[in-house]
Amino acid sequence: MASADPPPAAERIAAARAEAIARAAALEVQVAALAEQQALTTHDDEHDPEGVTIGFERAQLLGLLGGARDEIAALDRAAERLREGRYGDCADCGAAIPDVRLEALPAAETCLACADLRRGRRRRR
Repeated sequence: MASADPPPAAERIAAARAEAIARAAALEVQVAALAEQQALTTHDDEHDPEGVTIGFERAQLLGLLGGARDEIAALDRAAERLREGRYGDCADCGAAIPDVRLEALPAAETCLACADLRRGRRRRR
């Protein structure tokens, strides 16, 4: 069986964006449910350990929700770069971002070398 060509960049970006939007919507529902549950509990965390658990879980969900929203924004920027003909060019050095990286991370803005530098790591050659 021959392997199919990867979908075009616009399709990958749109699919990743739709997934991120669905994930954000599901997280918003969970956050709202926890907020409602927390409103029904006492605020005496010393005697109500469940209140601490709910607060911790809500903080985790809010972090995930923020990540999903950041991903949506990054995918919107990727779509804009695609329209402008800059998609696949590293935002830092201008080099081409490998197709395999863009297939895995449609919102990638940097090549691997520049991504490593941003994270404070140097690539070995």
